[in-house]
Amino acid sequence: MSAEAADRVAAVTSSRPSTPLQTSWFEFLLDGALLEKHLQKSNADPTPVQLIVQFLEQASKPSVNEQNQVQPPADNRRNRTLKLLALKVAAYMKWDLDVLEKGLSIPVLNMLLNELLCVSKVPPGVKHVDLDLSSLPPTTAMAVLIYNRWAIRTIVLSSFPEKQAKPGPHQMNMLNVVQQEKEMTDNILSVLKEQASDSISVLTGALRLKKDFYVHTMRTLDMLAADTAAANGETESSTAGLRISGNELHCQVHYDLGAISFQQGCTDQPAFEKARDHFRQTKELLKKLDSAVHVHLDEKRLAGYWNACKALTGDCDSCDSQTTHYDQINMMISAGSYQAVVEAFIKDNASRSLPKHFRHSVLREFLHKAQQGEAGLDEVCHKLCICNAVRDALEEEVLSVRFQQLLLKPSKLLVDFILEVCTRALEKERSSESSRRNMATFMRTLCESLEDMSLLFLVSSHKLFMELLKEEERKLLLEQMRKRSATVNLSAKPLPSFYDIPASASVCIGQLEQQLILSLEPRRIRQILNELHDIADRPFWRVNSKWEVPPDYINVILAIKDNLTKDLVYILMAKGLHCISVKDFLHARQLFSACLELVTEFSPRLRQVMLNEMLLLEVRAHETAAAEGCKERPPPDLVSRVRGYLEMRIHDLPLRQVVGEECVAFMLNWRENDYLTLQVPSSAVINNPYIKLGQLLASTCKELPGPKESRRTAKELWDVVVQICSVSIQHKRSNEGRVGLIKHRESSMGILLRCRHSYVITSVLTNLLILTPCPFRSKLITFATKIREPLVLTTLISLFVRLHCIVRDDIVNEVTAEHLSIWPSSLPNIQAVDVEAVAVTVKELVTYALTLNPNNQSWLITQADIYFVTNQYSAALNFYLQAGAVASDFFTKVVPPDVYTDQVLKRMIKCCSMMNCHTQVAVLCQFLREVDYMTAFKALQEQSSHDAMDSLYDYIWDVTILEYLTHIHHKRGEAEKRQIAIKAIGQTELNTSNPEEVLQLAAQKRKKRFLQAMAKLYF
Repeated sequence: MSAEAADRVAAVTSSRPSTPLQTSWFEFLLDGALLEKHLQKSNADPTPVQLIVQFLEQASKPSVNEQNQVQPPADNRRNRTLKLLALKVAAYMKWDLDVLEKGLSIPVLNMLLNELLCVSKVPPGVKHVDLDLSSLPPTTAMAVLIYNRWAIRTIVLSSFPEKQAKPGPHQMNMLNVVQQEKEMTDNILSVLKEQASDSISVLTGALRLKKDFYVHTMRTLDMLAADTAAANGETESSTAGLRISGNELHCQVHYDLGAISFQQGCTDQPAFEKARDHFRQTKELLKKLDSAVHVHLDEKRLAGYWNACKALTGDCDSCDSQTTHYDQINMMISAGSYQAVVEAFIKDNASRSLPKHFRHSVLREFLHKAQQGEAGLDEVCHKLCICNAVRDALEEEVLSVRFQQLLLKPSKLLVDFILEVCTRALEKERSSESSRRNMATFMRTLCESLEDMSLLFLVSSHKLFMELLKEEERKLLLEQMRKRSATVNLSAKPLPSFYDIPASASVCIGQLEQQLILSLEPRRIRQILNELHDIADRPFWRVNSKWEVPPDYINVILAIKDNLTKDLVYILMAKGLHCISVKDFLHARQLFSACLELVTEFSPRLRQVMLNEMLLLEVRAHETAAAEGCKERPPPDLVSRVRGYLEMRIHDLPLRQVVGEECVAFMLNWRENDYLTLQVPSSAVINNPYIKLGQLLASTCKELPGPKESRRTAKELWDVVVQICSVSIQHKRSNEGRVGLIKHRESSMGILLRCRHSYVITSVLTNLLILTPCPFRSKLITFATKIREPLVLTTLISLFVRLHCIVRDDIVNEVTAEHLSIWPSSLPNIQAVDVEAVAVTVKELVTYALTLNPNNQSWLITQADIYFVTNQYSAALNFYLQAGAVASDFFTKVVPPDVYTDQVLKRMIKCCSMMNCHTQVAVLCQFLREVDYMTAFKALQEQSSHDAMDSLYDYIWDVTILEYLTHIHHKRGEAEKRQIAIKAIGQTELNTSNPEEVLQLAAQKRKKRFLQAMAKLYF
């Protein structure tokens, strides 16, 4: 190559811009300063959200051990650093949920925010609603608020309709991957929706805090990694982290609460008023904020929410200076002033202050009213349509089909009104040249649409027509109209009527799809689908993204060759399942019956599937009626069908786990214990683990009157539950307080079946890696909450209470329950049990049980003990008092000693002591079998007490305590209080010379009065 050629090549090469290499995720592990430098670039590649995904994906990758077994991610330094890097990226983005939600999927964002909760030292095993935000460190409280804000935002976003992507043939192989991600997202959404009320309570509580908050920055997260202890102290101070003012946080929280309240208004009308109040507060706070760090609001959406709330609640005052054009239109519609609405639209054509979409929505509302039969609205609809057409013409928009249909059969009044609207639209002096030009085009279009020469003359002679069109244009247009009129074939077929104009295929499909979504009548659904398939040969089961059938059935349904049949089966099943979820059992039966009749013709497998789903429908309908107070036992036919399902074993038939689960719960609820323990075939037990669980529960309940005999069955049930609660040791919470977001459950719900000399383990859950915070709860608790039988619930509560006591290993602070003696008192491998899962499950079980029967004394005492051992003393005392009130008809009788045992009384004493209610402590010390004078005297020595103090002396009947009170007040020089004590001791019924019966009567009277006073105080 010559030197000249080499120079040319070098010049070309140097002139090409080189594409910079993308920074790999592992480079950020090697260089601690690289992350911040990378994020500060204007066009960082990868972007911040891509980095978060990469870091969390690498941190959560499962590993493979030497035996080629898949293991959950190790809790090592590499993975902890990757999670910390993901948090630092989010901190750099200032925790902007708008950006994070757009760039991250729900499972990834859930993982990120759970990691934020962990590093922020949110107390584990405690619901957020039970936390006192005012007492938490600022960064911890802010982490809780960010998580709960995201929770309700995600619920709101998930309610918006989404256009589902239509996969091509090359994507069908990815169906399983997409389905798994969808299931993961659905699991998280179901948990968030369950906890929605808690999240709303947390955010509502935050509005009562009048202080600034601090959120983690990259600097504070670096300090956490460097030195945990120092970081704690630093981040809790008032100078560390990013400062978020109270007004700023309240503004954002009011907006989020308004959005969730607005969504709930669809089913709860008063929620719209709450939404309106929240949005009002948002608008007021937004005006006060000069510069916002944490507020990221879509002000147009806020304005839309505000206008919608005012319209829905009728909160529009015509005298209000802040009343908008939206409010004025809504007030006119509410008042029935329809001509005023038309007048407002005519004026708006000149000012153009109302958005076009709002004007069109008003027209649609009037059309809907007319279709519902409201008289006198046809003329109003025509006038509004004309006003909108003129507005479209002024802005060079395409005229609507409805307006063009109006011009097919015009009248003189109609043309006069069109000319009036056009004239008034250009009344203002500031009308632009473009507006006049667009109006001239509209007038030409109007002339071309009119065939009646008299009406054409009316337009062409109008002043506006003369002004807008030049003389040459007018002559040419009129000449064209005369020629067209002369060529009209008078014998031609008359024009079709207004409603006979055929719509385009796309319009027809849209209308039919809307009817398909709304219809619940099977024959109508079939008819609509027939019409749709006549127009377009494509699948219609994807029309509504909310139509869902269980994953177990999807492949069977999609395998149907005929597209019409496939659509019909899918839609009938999806609509039926939706009706069951909203307890519309009548329509569900109709839809399922039609689907059963259809599939019977060609698929025995689908026929059995529908029979199973109809069985589930009847079980749920009967259980719903029972939960609402119906005491009628299920018909023998239903019980027989449930037995048939539990014994069924058909090869290659997709079975939903929930059907077997609810059938077992149904049998337990109606005390079919003999069947479960004696008659159910062993093959059914092996194939359905819920049957084995129900069998063990039924056997244990049957033998409960004889604890020695029931220990063998109870031991089997114990082994099953312990195995369910077992997790890999390497993923338990480390000393630093961190917890792996992904736990490996060695056998998520393995059921041990005794077969002579061996055990057979059946696994119910195949997904061992679950991103939800508590996978255990989502399975076992779901089954438990389908049980209504008190004895079964008591057995489950008793088992978990015993397990909770063993794993906590705190003899002093143990939870109590009935029948604890039948369970083992120790565990061979206590480290393998997930302590947090057990603690949460106990609380969930007892809370659920109390919703069924809030007057069960045993459950109330257990609930009180749970609060007691978690140091929630006010709540504990509340439930101890509830138990006593239930047992004594609100303390009008003596509380039985088996309810208020010495242990319960001592815990009530400690609750009062920890709340600094020392006089209440002294009174309760008398309730013990042997009065605890030492505790009473020590309590009375406290000079600062948060109770009524000397007002409670009337409830003391023990003379020794009263004498001590007299002495201590005399010693302190408190003459007035000493006199009250002397008056109390001087009552004749307390004289020690009285007969024992009199003294006992005096004590019982004071006990009742004191407990009633305490109940009024704490209830």
